[in-house]
Amino acid sequence: MGNPEEETLSDFQLFIGNKNYSSWSFRPWIGLKQAGIPFTEELVPFDFKNGNPAFRPFSPTMKVPVLKDGSLTVWESLAILEYAADVFPDAGLWPGDVGLRAHARAISAEMHAGFTALRSACPMNMRREPGRIGIDGKVQADIDRIVAIWRECLDRSGGPFLFGGFTIADAMFAPVVSRFATYLLSDDPTVATYSAAMMSLPAWIEWQEAAVQEPWTVEEEEV
Repeated sequence: MGNPEEETLSDFQLFIGNKNYSSWSFRPWIGLKQAGIPFTEELVPFDFKNGNPAFRPFSPTMKVPVLKDGSLTVWESLAILEYAADVFPDAGLWPGDVGLRAHARAISAEMHAGFTALRSACPMNMRREPGRIGIDGKVQADIDRIVAIWRECLDRSGGPFLFGGFTIADAMFAPVVSRFATYLLSDDPTVATYSAAMMSLPAWIEWQEAAVQEPWTVEEEEV
């Protein structure tokens, strides 16, 4: 992987929400950090029931994350990461092989659009003491599918990440890794191995340390 910070100066501004809760913000943040792409972080907490009116000046959807690059605005986590991969093609955000890249895009899109039962029942909450909660069949089906994705990718690549090196696919699944750890959702060895690799990243540790120190509590995100 090249060093994009040396190759191209970045004017990226990444607007994010609470680090404790905002799974969508976590995805592009850890992706950019891990790839070494410089950006300015703009944290605007959503300690309101329906977000925060302060999102309006920078977010066309009134949601986070949002990336600003000069006059360009990019929203949605996956679109932000795709844009970063285009601007910094040597950053290694996608696998180099065209077939693996297609696979990585497929599971990233599946994560972006799916697993709504799991995301609803088990919100990301890095301050929460780990412990099991009751889950229904739909949540269990999401868990089983995620474990199957991870197992297939890691068996093929040899790890430590889904496609060997860290890619957008890992960034997209990062909040799920957090959920698995918080709610003790699986005892599968694949989950333990992959989670250990993800949670030992310096970027992960930096985000988590900030998350647990945040003063805001959003009751709707507390299970």
